[in-house]
Amino acid sequence: MTLAWIGFSVATAAGLTSVVRFMFPNVLFEPPTRFKAGDPSTYSLGVDERWKEKFGVWIVRNTTQIYALVATCTHLGCTPNWLPAQNKFKCPCHGSGYYISGINFEGPTPRPLERAQIWESTDDGQIMVDKAVRYLYERGQWSDPMAFIKTA
Repeated sequence: MTLAWIGFSVATAAGLTSVVRFMFPNVLFEPPTRFKAGDPSTYSLGVDERWKEKFGVWIVRNTTQIYALVATCTHLGCTPNWLPAQNKFKCPCHGSGYYISGINFEGPTPRPLERAQIWESTDDGQIMVDKAVRYLYERGQWSDPMAFIKTA
């Protein structure tokens, strides 16, 4: 009889624990998709990695434009690394490689990196990036005016 009461007590405690745990669900906190990336003049030619960790975006400047590449490999979603000595992005998971433009050229990746929406704020002239809006090379979307900022 004592063993039955102990079993009943344990089962009741487990049930109450589940009910209390249900009241506090797991929540995944993700960074906002839209952020200010600073003044365009603070970006020199090449890849800027200051937003990679916090927002998962590289800001790239070439002689004619500034664009935001999403730091997610299009193969299986790993985060590639920028290798300045080799002038390419390289995914550590399966070896996919991308040119500075984001175009894929080696490894199993099926397509280029995605670009995030980017524009200059009319209020203060700072770069704004919205990672929720993506532009795909294979759909011809990289020529969209919101996929890059023209530089002088």
